[in-house]
Amino acid sequence: MKTEDVRIDSKLNKFIWSKGVRNVPYRVRVRLSRKRNDDEDAKEKLYTLVQHVQVASFKGLQNDTVDE
Repeated sequence: MKTEDVRIDSKLNKFIWSKGVRNVPYRVRVRLSRKRNDDEDAKEKLYTLVQHVQVASFKGLQNDTVDE
């Protein structure tokens, strides 16, 4: 998304580490959203937030672009 600043949500981090170091999940559904940086001293105006999306099954999922 052409931003240098990428922030990972704590729920995504906990999901990835839920099975330990050796047994990581095979698939993870994530949502990437570009947000404005509120910090005035920030180097960039935008940052990317990566969030975990829980799904019941991975069958038949497609990419989905959402305009907010």
